[in-house]
Amino acid sequence: MAMAGRFRSSVPRLAKALMSDSLSTQRSTVERALLCPNFTDSQQSRNFASAPAPKEPKIKVPVAMFGGSGNYASALYIAAAKAKTLDKVESELLDLVAASEKSPTFSQFMKDLAVPADTRVKAITEICDQAKFSEVTKNFLVVLADNGRLRHVDTIAKRFSDLTMAHRGEVKAVVTTVIPLPAEEEKELKSTLQEILGKGKTVKLEQKIDPSILGGIVVEFGQKVFDMSIKTRAKQMERFLRDPINFDA
Repeated sequence: MAMAGRFRSSVPRLAKALMSDSLSTQRSTVERALLCPNFTDSQQSRNFASAPAPKEPKIKVPVAMFGGSGNYASALYIAAAKAKTLDKVESELLDLVAASEKSPTFSQFMKDLAVPADTRVKAITEICDQAKFSEVTKNFLVVLADNGRLRHVDTIAKRFSDLTMAHRGEVKAVVTTVIPLPAEEEKELKSTLQEILGKGKTVKLEQKIDPSILGGIVVEFGQKVFDMSIKTRAKQMERFLRDPINFDA
């Protein structure tokens, strides 16, 4: 409770800090299948060339993503949103990442670029079929396998989760401490952050344990960092003590 009280006394500073700042163009057949699950081959495309294209709802990613992993995550978000399977796809991706973390053999398979592309595609297809993954997830993983990007699936999954959280109006707050927060203090901290965030958004609290901060708390919230760790305070004090003192001032 004492920690929560100290944190709550620093909320005005945190609120002020928080409020002070305001795909590749080439597509293979399997990539088109990701974005257009009903697409089968070029012949089918020609057969429907004369038919008027049905209007599809415009899907926008809730947060701009950059870099290779961001592009893949954005493409997957659009495909999953069109299929109305965002939650299912997120769950399936996280399950795959968890499986790779538990199996060194599977993890090595996804990272090994020496494995031929057709072998990777066949293996990942069989895995998806056995796991009964959705077509969107299956098509996406086939794209990664075909392009040698399976080794980035964990990063892509995290970026995709960021998009789905933004879609649901959730904001992740990462709280780093030396030891786990007691349930009551975690509840009070979450309530404080929720007050700062306001209505229409939901705080998702994630705890991290890092003995190197020596004590105190570090909160990463809304792309801001509020650092009240003993380690940082000690460094600040060290810099203060090393600064020359001007007695004539």
